[in-house]
Amino acid sequence: MTKQKQRVVIKIGSSSLTSAQGEISRRKLEKLVDEVVRLKDDGHEVLLVSSGAVAAGYRKLGCLTRPSTLPEKQAAASIGQGLLMESYSDLFLSHGYIGSQILITRSDFSDENRYNNARNTINVLLERGIIPIINENDTITIDRLKFGDNDTLSAKVAGLVDADKLIILSDIEGLYDADPRKNQDAKLLDKVYDITPEIEAAAGDPGSSVGTGGMKSKIDAFKIAMASGINSFLGKAGTPNVVYDAVYHNATGTYFETKPEHENLDQKKQWIAFNSGPEGEVIIDHRAKESIVEMKKSLLPMHVHHVNGRFKSGAVVRIHDLDGEEIGLGVVNYSSEKLKEMISLTEPELESYAKAAIERKDFVCHLEVSMPVGV
Repeated sequence: MTKQKQRVVIKIGSSSLTSAQGEISRRKLEKLVDEVVRLKDDGHEVLLVSSGAVAAGYRKLGCLTRPSTLPEKQAAASIGQGLLMESYSDLFLSHGYIGSQILITRSDFSDENRYNNARNTINVLLERGIIPIINENDTITIDRLKFGDNDTLSAKVAGLVDADKLIILSDIEGLYDADPRKNQDAKLLDKVYDITPEIEAAAGDPGSSVGTGGMKSKIDAFKIAMASGINSFLGKAGTPNVVYDAVYHNATGTYFETKPEHENLDQKKQWIAFNSGPEGEVIIDHRAKESIVEMKKSLLPMHVHHVNGRFKSGAVVRIHDLDGEEIGLGVVNYSSEKLKEMISLTEPELESYAKAAIERKDFVCHLEVSMPVGV
């Protein structure tokens, strides 16, 4: 097979990096690094989304078990982040490669300027042959501002950098049609082109006491990746050559592949759908709903029926129809005050406003992705 250059995002969880005692497993790290190095030697660009900071640090903090309080988790992460990065750096340097640490929070993604800056920074690192090692900044992030888990983070990072492939490593071999821990007849799914309600129903609870992400979080991550046009893979961490083989489609696991006719979200729409923080609501009539959803036209000011919340021009808002159904998200060209003023104007008076309320290119409909947007 021709080794065409690919940009690959690899997510590995805490349980796949730590020993039974909860500390960093040098052996597990070495195996992962060896596979990344093989991909780098083949000319690929690789990013790691790595868990493990809390798991690596909590014993050094004096805790016998993984801490349950937020301050203890953050204190453990402050120790573990350095230990984890030191181990990665030493191992990559021994092969002639440099690793860089990037710690982010959800607010870094919800602000469009910071989002674009993160992409520019990572692109420079990749162009210079450096391996970005990305994790959520667990030392300072509070629960309501968290990505939720690194499965979601890895999918959003993959979209951020226009990755060719997302590889998520887990403690299970792939996606089954039923929970293999409860059903011995469960079958491993080799390929998935659509995440159906049946597939979602088969997603179980978290399977590890060390990590935080269960199969449901992985399914949500693959939805994000597929909506962004990124093919993905789910396989078992620790399986010999699983990462290397997954890039060349030779690994045992589940491949999540987009259909050729699928219309991928561009960078702007990815940010709107998966990273922006909606600041208000715009209620539209049924005629407008048909226009923007089916006819794919811009939302005109005359079709705005009601406005909830306070926001400025350029904010992302949720769009609802008169029945209360949420249609999608969009970037508004007018503030909430201005839109409220415009509602009372006649159509001839509104013709003096050149801009649409929301341009179609800045609107993402729920139907364009396989999950609710704005999460």
